[in-house]
Amino acid sequence: MDALWGGAELDLDAYLARIGYDGDRTPTVGTLRGVQRAHVTSIAWENLDMVLARPVDLALPALQAKLVRGTRGGTCSEHTTLFAAALDALGFPLSGMQARVRLGATEVRPSTHNVLRVTADDRVWLCDVGFGSSPLEPVELADGAESAQGGWRYRLTREAPEWVLHTRRGDRWLAVHAFTESPRYPIDFLATNHFMATHPRSHFHGRVMAQRMGADRLRVLEGTRLTTHHPTADREDLELAPTGVVTALADVFGVVLADDDAKTVITRLGG
Repeated sequence: MDALWGGAELDLDAYLARIGYDGDRTPTVGTLRGVQRAHVTSIAWENLDMVLARPVDLALPALQAKLVRGTRGGTCSEHTTLFAAALDALGFPLSGMQARVRLGATEVRPSTHNVLRVTADDRVWLCDVGFGSSPLEPVELADGAESAQGGWRYRLTREAPEWVLHTRRGDRWLAVHAFTESPRYPIDFLATNHFMATHPRSHFHGRVMAQRMGADRLRVLEGTRLTTHHPTADREDLELAPTGVVTALADVFGVVLADDDAKTVITRLGG
């Protein structure tokens, strides 16, 4: 194991039970696909500690208490740090990378999204578990590589020096984020995490947000609006009462808040 990514500190059995994975543990592509799919579909993306004015702690004991043994999800940095520890414990060679989110942006955005470069079966894979609408499975790091995952489709293209991940939305490809293979380390994830959690220009700072990916739908909560997205680009929107947000967090996203935290979230939403 690489001490850098903390695999030796992780309770691997508890983590795999949390995501509902009981398959093979040898470091093959099949295992990588299965573990990523289980992680993405089991642990929601959510930023509620930012709303609760609570530090987002990337130390592995804190991540295990919150995301593995607790009833919470986490942000990009939390998901990626935990997943890196799990892959390290399973024996996968890996390194960190950071991406600039695009999603139609015309300006250059900072490199705030964390992803992993993983080797399995003598091939290199992009593993992205912290985007909210993350791919269900790894995408091979090869120019023009396409991957159909449930109803979703992804493609990687090379725009030197960057790689660009695209997702299919209806009849068009949408650039999700762009990254280089320059290695990044847990300390880089920590710096990104601090910016996203505390900077007033952070898109996530102070806003109630959650996302959960599935094979045929993506659920997104922003404030009091719950949206269900489909691979066809169809969507349904539902406006919730502040108390309904807490219910949706539990029922749709699997995020169960302590009573005091639930009251704070309801108050922040105007309830």
